[in-house]
Amino acid sequence: MKIKKHTYFFSLIGFIITFIVTGQTSIMSFNIRYDNPNDNQNSWKYRKKEITDMINYYSPEVLGIQEGLGNQVKYLDSVLVDYDYVGVGRDDGKSKGEYTAIFYRKEKIKLISTKTYWLSENPDSVSIGWDASMNRIVTFGEFLDIASQERLEIFNCHFDHIGKISQKKSAELILQIIEDKKIESNKIIVMGDFNNIPESEPIKILQTKLKDSFKESKLKPYGPIGTFNGFDLEIITEKRIDYILTNNIKILKYANIDDRRTNNMYLSDHFPILITIE
Repeated sequence: MKIKKHTYFFSLIGFIITFIVTGQTSIMSFNIRYDNPNDNQNSWKYRKKEITDMINYYSPEVLGIQEGLGNQVKYLDSVLVDYDYVGVGRDDGKSKGEYTAIFYRKEKIKLISTKTYWLSENPDSVSIGWDASMNRIVTFGEFLDIASQERLEIFNCHFDHIGKISQKKSAELILQIIEDKKIESNKIIVMGDFNNIPESEPIKILQTKLKDSFKESKLKPYGPIGTFNGFDLEIITEKRIDYILTNNIKILKYANIDDRRTNNMYLSDHFPILITIE
């Protein structure tokens, strides 16, 4: 039987497109703002459905959240049915206090191991570090990309917003953990709310070993530069304090998502950032 040339051509194009799409993975970092009833119309109960709608729409393979309290993490876990998560509450190592949970699409990403570190002089136990105002943590997960069989070493962090020594030491600690684990040659992602602008010392410390996906994106970054909006609809957001830093990874796209709710208010006081990697 003779195969028409145009049929073969479109079959080949379809194969190429499929290969390209399946060869990409998306990573999102999002400070969802803790469940604070005093936020009034910005309270979690009014935002939570539209937040999960947004997550399902962009459908990242990996999602790192910051500031999620236990009830918020449980809600996300119940609604994001294609995902599992790892993470604990920072105040007791179980369920009390904020999480830096890592959600991952279970049909595409497999968990190998996980551990929570406290950003302090005693990272293996519940503790407040240096001059920090409260407990701060980083959730680590070692994952396997099922399709490519490549490992992803992922750190999801939330640095203190006050303690300058804590911020600097937290950056140094993360690099030390990477060195101790001997994973420098693996694909590494360090993401989260670092409470520091790009020119600050903690970010410069991290960038001695890691690359800023905002700067490394093959395509021009999409969306506003700033990631913190404070729920203020009037300001131009210029304060970039949320990052996805990487090592040994090719960044195809970077987006700072300033989507709004149906009432024209923001989803959180931070914008989610989303990268696509090869």
